[in-house]
Amino acid sequence: MANRKVPTGLALTPLDNSFRQDPYPVLRELREREPVHHDTVLNRFFFTQYHDVKQILRNSEYFSDPHKSKPDSFARFLLRSEEEEVSMLLADEPDHRRLRMLVNDIFTPGAVRKWRDRIIEVIEARLDAITEPEFDLIAEYAGPIPTIVIAKMLGIPAEHHADFKRWSDTAVKIGFNPQPSESETLAGMAARSSLESYFTEQIERRKREPGPDLISQMLASKVEGEQLTEQEINGQCNLLLVAGNVTTTDMIGNGIKALIDHPQQLASLLAQPELIQDTIEEVLRYDSPVINSGRISHTDIEIGGCPIDGRESLGVSLGAANRDPGVYSNPDSFDIERERIPHQSFGGGRHHCLGASLARLEGQEAILRLVQRFPNLRLSDKGFEYAAIPAFRGMSHCWLRTD
Repeated sequence: MANRKVPTGLALTPLDNSFRQDPYPVLRELREREPVHHDTVLNRFFFTQYHDVKQILRNSEYFSDPHKSKPDSFARFLLRSEEEEVSMLLADEPDHRRLRMLVNDIFTPGAVRKWRDRIIEVIEARLDAITEPEFDLIAEYAGPIPTIVIAKMLGIPAEHHADFKRWSDTAVKIGFNPQPSESETLAGMAARSSLESYFTEQIERRKREPGPDLISQMLASKVEGEQLTEQEINGQCNLLLVAGNVTTTDMIGNGIKALIDHPQQLASLLAQPELIQDTIEEVLRYDSPVINSGRISHTDIEIGGCPIDGRESLGVSLGAANRDPGVYSNPDSFDIERERIPHQSFGGGRHHCLGASLARLEGQEAILRLVQRFPNLRLSDKGFEYAAIPAFRGMSHCWLRTD
C-alpha cells in the first residue's frame, strides 16, 4: 500500500463507483496515509481527521462564498456562473447573519415541535399506502415524506407536491456536482427556473392572503428593523426544498438500511422505542446523508503542518470525521446505544444546519413508525443502488419486503 497513490479527485466523490458503493474504506485509507490531502485534480485541500474537520467548520474567519475562492479552485468550479447569487448556505457575514436571524425562529426546536402532529399525519398516510409485500423505500416512503412536510409547511397545495419532488430532485443534481452532464445541467436549470417561478407566484398570493404557513411568516418577519426581500424569500424556499428534502430522504433511507443490516440493533430499537433519538444520532454518524462540506481560506494558513494559500478550497469529509478511531471506539460498527459523542453531520459554526431539529424529528418518527408497522422488514432481491450525487450519500432506490 505504501507505494500506491492515495485516492484523489473524483475517486473521493460518489461519481466514482467504488466510492459510491462504500466510501468508508477509501476515506479510512486517506485519513491514515494523508489526512491533509492536496487534491490537485479538483483543486482543493481535503481533510479527513475529526479535529481538523471540526476546526475548519467552526472557524468564523474562513469564507463560504465560492466567489471569494481562487478562479481555478473547486469551490469556484461549483458556480454555474460568476453572476450566480449564493444562498444562505454559502453566504458570508454580514449577509449570512441577516438572512439567518430572519428565519431562525421558524426552525427552533420549540417551533418545530408544533409541527409534530402534522408530520405524523404525513408519515401515517405513507405507511397506509404501503399495501404490497414489496416496496421501494425511497420512492414510496423516504422520498415523499420530507417533500410533503416542507410543502405543507410552506402552504403548497397537495396537487403540486409531486412537481416539488421532481423539481428538487432534478435541481440538486447540479447544485453540488463538479462535472454535470449537459443534459443534467439543462434539466437542473429548468427545474430551478420552475421552482423560482412557482415560489414567486406563491409569495404574491401570501401578500394578499397571509396564513399560518412559512412563506407568510417570512414575509412578516422583522428583526432589528430588517426584513427579507421577496427574492430572498424565494431563495429560502428553494433552499428548504432542495437541500432539506434530499438530506432528510437520505437520512431515513440510510437509517432503515443500517437497521436491517444490523438485526440485533433493530431488535433493540423495537424492544426499547425510547432509543430512537440515539438511533438517529448514530445513523447520522455512521452513514451521514451529507458526506462532504467545505470552506475557503481567508488568508495564508497552516493546518496539520501543511501550508495553504489564501482563497483555497478546504474540503472536509464529514463521513471520514464521523468514523475517526481517534474519537470513536469501533467507529465502523453501528451501535444505537453508543456513548454520545457529537458528530459532524450537521456542520458547525454559523453554518450549522438550520433545519437540524426538523430533520431529527422527521427521521425519528419516520424510522420508528416504519419498523414498528413492519417489524419483519428485509431487503428484497430487487436490491438497492446509491445515487451519484456529490456531497450527498443516499440511495436512488432500495427495495424492501414486509413479509
